[in-house]
Amino acid sequence: MRSLASDEYTSLSDALSRHLSTTFPSLLVPPSPTRSLSALVELKAGVGGSEAALFLTDLLRVYVRYAGSCGWQSSMVQSSEVTGGGLREAIVEIKGDGAYDALRWESGVHRVQRVPATEASGRVHTSTVAIIVLPLSEEGEPSGDDNLFKMEDVKVEVMRARGAGGQHVNKTESAVRLTHIPTGITVSMQDERSQHQNKRRAFQVLRARLMDIKITQDIAQRREARRSIVRSADRSEKIRTYNYAQAGPSDRVTDHRIGLSMMNLQSVMEGDAIQEFIDALRQNWEQEIMEDAINDVK
Repeated sequence: MRSLASDEYTSLSDALSRHLSTTFPSLLVPPSPTRSLSALVELKAGVGGSEAALFLTDLLRVYVRYAGSCGWQSSMVQSSEVTGGGLREAIVEIKGDGAYDALRWESGVHRVQRVPATEASGRVHTSTVAIIVLPLSEEGEPSGDDNLFKMEDVKVEVMRARGAGGQHVNKTESAVRLTHIPTGITVSMQDERSQHQNKRRAFQVLRARLMDIKITQDIAQRREARRSIVRSADRSEKIRTYNYAQAGPSDRVTDHRIGLSMMNLQSVMEGDAIQEFIDALRQNWEQEIMEDAINDVK
């Protein structure tokens, strides 16, 4: 009898744990209003010169690989190369349900500490890349007023494209620059071959940036305790450090928001371990939402 009771106690304890970790959170955490949105990921090299440009290329490869593993489609919207290798900046479109909600936690400053290939003395350099993840709608160039902006508030300029591009560059006015007058947001696009394509891409980026502002403002206007979500997407906050050890297996990646470190850096940069950070950050956010809900009923 005691043995049966002990077995039943173990079974009930396991069931209770499952309910507390899965069913209970799903009741307290409301569905995300952005759960069906795709993402626009902007990467910009920060301090570190050419090494920052190389690190940006590394991170871009991480996100493109992750998108593929999730069944999402990725395509380059804009990029700016640096002499000697690497990218000064890049914008990549990642299309698929849930892409924005998964990648939104990547917004912030990513720091790398490693010895550049060109460093003869073996000195460790510190470089940074700033990442902004924006919500992406499927609409392109608007035919009239948008729910995020009015056409009369957008200044549209066309000009000749500059830079590499063969005979096409500087012979047709294919480049487009948009300025959203109320916010001062400026979007320039010249990577596509036609003015129409550049204009559509530019409006897509403008809409993503305005939607990001709206989502952030909506969050900020909610309860005081929800401010943690805004902080986690702070563009100026150093969120993660990638430390390449000079010798031995002590290379690691550390996310400073939740204090999570992973010792196998290559599994993040070349494998699928980025998923562990994304899952941990989402879980941390859900726990904060549940704590808020519990505190509200006290």
